[in-house]
Amino acid sequence: MLVKTFGSAVYGVDAITIAVEVNVNNKGQHYFIVGLPDNAIKESLQRVESAIKSNEYYMPRTKLLVNLAPADIKKTGTAFDLPIAIGTLGATEQLVNTERLEKFIIMGELSLDGTVKPIKGALPIAIQAKREEFDGLLVPAANAREAAMVKGLKVYGVEHLNDVVRFFMDETSIQPTVVDTLETFALAQSDFDIDFSDVKGQENIKRALEIAAAGGHNAILIGPPGAGKTMLAKRLPTILPPLSLQEALETTKIHSVAGKLPDGATLLCKRPFRSPHHTISDVALVGGGGNPQPGEISLAHNGVLFLDELPEFKRTVLEVMRQPMEERKVTISRARIALDFPASFMLIASMNPCPCGYFNHPEKECSCPPGAVQKYLNKISGPLLDRIDLHVEVTPVAFKELSSLQVFEKSEVIRNRVITAREIQAARYHAQPGVYANAQMSSHTLKEICQINTTGQQLLKIAMQKLNLSARAYDRILKVSRTIADLSGSTAILPEHLAEAIQYRSLDREGWGGK
Repeated sequence: MLVKTFGSAVYGVDAITIAVEVNVNNKGQHYFIVGLPDNAIKESLQRVESAIKSNEYYMPRTKLLVNLAPADIKKTGTAFDLPIAIGTLGATEQLVNTERLEKFIIMGELSLDGTVKPIKGALPIAIQAKREEFDGLLVPAANAREAAMVKGLKVYGVEHLNDVVRFFMDETSIQPTVVDTLETFALAQSDFDIDFSDVKGQENIKRALEIAAAGGHNAILIGPPGAGKTMLAKRLPTILPPLSLQEALETTKIHSVAGKLPDGATLLCKRPFRSPHHTISDVALVGGGGNPQPGEISLAHNGVLFLDELPEFKRTVLEVMRQPMEERKVTISRARIALDFPASFMLIASMNPCPCGYFNHPEKECSCPPGAVQKYLNKISGPLLDRIDLHVEVTPVAFKELSSLQVFEKSEVIRNRVITAREIQAARYHAQPGVYANAQMSSHTLKEICQINTTGQQLLKIAMQKLNLSARAYDRILKVSRTIADLSGSTAILPEHLAEAIQYRSLDREGWGGK
C-alpha cells in the first residue's frame, strides 16, 4: 500500500515542502530510502523500527520503500523520522483515515522508545506550511511555541509517537498551541540585565556609541587593557532601537535554522549580540559547510557583531567580512545550490593600541620595540578599516570617577534619542528600499544629503591637511556628521557637527601608531 505524508526541508533560512511517500510491497524483504537522503536520514529506519516495535505496532518484514520528493534535492537531518514512521503505519493499515495525512506537515526526530525530540528550523517550516495552506503542523512540543508565532496556522505540539497516532484517529486529542505574539514581543523589548548607567565616567565613549547606534555606524574601540572596551560594547544593544516585529521574525528564523534559539523561546525580541572568539574560522564566521548553515555574521543580523581583540583574528577571517558588510548578505555557493543568508549587522571591534597594550597610555610606558606598534596595527587591512566609521580612543577611568556616587544617564534615555534620530532617517530614506540609516547611504545620496556650507568645507579642508587624514576618511566624516546633526535635530550639517565627526578618525591620522 502507498501512503503519502508531508515534511519540510530547510535551505538557507527558508523551507521547502517534501513529500514522504511510503510504499509497502510484498515482493521483497529490504528497506530502502531514496531521494538524496544523507546518512542521518538513512539511519532513520532503524530508529523508526525500534519506535514502532516499542509501542506494540507492527513493522513490516517485506519490502519497504521511502521516497523523499522532489528527489533531486538533498535532504539532511533527523526530522524526517516522524513522517516516515507515520507513513509506515499508514502503509501497513495500522493507521486509518490516511487521507487526512496529506493535510498536515509532520516533523520530528524519534527516540528508540517513540519519544519525539526537538528539531531545527521550526519557524521557517511553519511559515512555509501556512504559505502552502496546510491545515496544520505537527512538531515536537519543545518547538510548538516557536512555530505558533505564525498566525493563521494550527500548530500541535507532540511528545510521543502515540500522540500523533491518536491525533489522526481523533483530532481533538491534542489542542493547538496558542501564543500571543504581540504581548510576548512587547514584554521583552526593554528587559536588559545591563545598563549604561552602570558605567562610571567614559562620557566621550558613551557619546560615540550613541552616534554609532543612531546612524548604524561600525565602530572600533582602541585602548589599554581594563579601560572598559568590552563592557561598553556589551551595552550597545540596550540603546539600539527596538526590533520591529518583521525584524524579530527574520532574526528568529536564522537562529531557528542554526539551532541557536534558547530553550522555550518563541521569538527573539531583542537585537542579537554575537561575540565570537578570535580563533574562529572563516567558515564559522560567514557560514557554509557541507550542509550550509548561517555563520556568526548572519546570527548577528539586525544586531551587533562584536570582535574583541581584532588584530588577533586571522587575516583571512577578517577579509571575508568585507563583501557582506557592503551587501548586507552573504551568498554560500555549492555545486548544486546557492543560498543567501542575511547579514545586516553593526560591527563593533576593540583592540589594544600595541602588543603590550600601553601605547599612548597617560601613565604607563609602552615596552614594545621600535616598529612593533605599526606592525600590530597593520594586521587590520586598509579596506576593512575603510568600512569602520568611528575610531574611538578609550582611556582608563580615573579613581575619582570610579568612586563617584553620581547617577549616570540610563540606557533608556539614550535609546529615546537614538529612536528619534532613526525616525528622521527613516523619513529621509523612505523611497530607498533597504536603506534605513545614514551608514547605508550611497555615494550618490551622500552628495545630495550631506551638503556643507563654506565654513564647514574650510574646516574639513584644514582637518584633512593638518591632521593628515586619508582620503577614505572624507565620506565617513560626512556620514557621521549627518548622524550627529540628526541627534541634535538640525536639518543642516553645521561646523560643530563636522568637528565632532573629525575626532573619530584616529587611525587615519598620519603619525598615529608610528606612521
